[in-house]
Amino acid sequence: MNERKRLSTPDLLKGVAVILMIQVHLTELFGRQSIMDSLTGKVSLFLGGVPAAPVFMAAMGYLMSYSQKNRGRLIGRGFELIGLGLLLNIGLNLHLLIKIMAGSIQVNPWEYILGVDILFLAGLSIIILSLLKPLFKHYFWAYLLLAFGISLIHPYIPESARGSVWRYIQAFVYGKAEWSYFPLFPWLAYPLLGYAFALLEKHELINRLKNIKWMVMLITLIMVALTFNFGFETSVDLSDYYHHGWRFFLWAAAFLIFWLVALSYLNSFFKKTPVIRYLRWSGKEVTAFYIVQWLIIGNIATAIYKTQNLIELLFWFLAITTVTSLIVMAYTKIRSHRKKGII
Repeated sequence: MNERKRLSTPDLLKGVAVILMIQVHLTELFGRQSIMDSLTGKVSLFLGGVPAAPVFMAAMGYLMSYSQKNRGRLIGRGFELIGLGLLLNIGLNLHLLIKIMAGSIQVNPWEYILGVDILFLAGLSIIILSLLKPLFKHYFWAYLLLAFGISLIHPYIPESARGSVWRYIQAFVYGKAEWSYFPLFPWLAYPLLGYAFALLEKHELINRLKNIKWMVMLITLIMVALTFNFGFETSVDLSDYYHHGWRFFLWAAAFLIFWLVALSYLNSFFKKTPVIRYLRWSGKEVTAFYIVQWLIIGNIATAIYKTQNLIELLFWFLAITTVTSLIVMAYTKIRSHRKKGII
C-alpha cells in the first residue's frame, strides 16, 4: 500500500498526459488548418508536447525502476508493446487502408503501417533499459549521462540514402522521416531520465530536497519561464519537436521537474476528488486508454480530416474521451473477472 501511494503521482502524470494526447490528436487530424495556424492550435500543440509524450516516457522509466519483473519478462513486455504498436497502426488506419486498396486515396500505406508511434518507443525503451540495468546498476549518473549524450549526438547522425527499404527500419532508431514520430534518438533520453530520477530519489541529498520541493518547483518554473519562447516554438513545430536536440531536451527536463512537483502537490491536496481519481485511473490504464482513443480517432479522421471548427472539436473531445473511458472501464472489469475466475 505504501508503494502504491508513492507511485500514485506517476499515475496522475500519465493520466494527464494521455488526456492531453487526445486533444492534440483531434487538433492535428480533425481541426481545420486555420485552427492549427492560430494561437489556439499552437497552445493545443504545446499541451500535447512536453506535458504529454516526454512526461509519459519519463514516468514509464521511473516506474520500471520499481518493477519486480526479471529481465526476461521485461524484454517480453517490450516485444509485446512493439507488437501492439504494429497492430494499433493497422487498426487506427484501417479506414484509410481500405480506401488505399480501393484506389480512392493515393498514399504510401507502409508509412502508416510502420509509423513510429509511442508504443514502439516504449517497447524498445523497456528492452534497452532491462539490458542496461545490470551494466549501470544503481548509478543514476550513468543513466543521466547516456540520456544527455543521446540528445547531444542525435542532430549529427547522418541520414541514410532515400528510397532504401532500410529507411523503414532506420525510422525506429533515428532520422527525420515524416512517419518517424518517436525514434529512439532522441526519445530514449526520457525513459533514461525517469529511471535516473527514481535512483536519485533514494539518494540522501534528494531526501533532504523533498522538504523544500516548493522551492525546487519555483526554481524550475523560473528557468522554464525565462526560456519559454524557445520551448514553445520548438513544441509547436512538429518536425523540430519530434527530432529535437540537446537544448530542447534540457528545457523539457526542467519542465518535467516543475510538472512533477506541481502535480505531486495537486495529488496530495486533491487526491480524493473525482477528477484526480479519474486521471490517476486513466494513467494506471494508460496503454489501453491510448490504444482505444487512437482506434476511434484514426478511423474517424479518414472521413472528416481537417474539417472541424472549435465547437466541433470540443464536442469530439468530450465524446471520444467519454467513450474511451467507458470501453477501458469495461475492459478492466472483464480482465479483473477473468483473473478471479468469474468468467
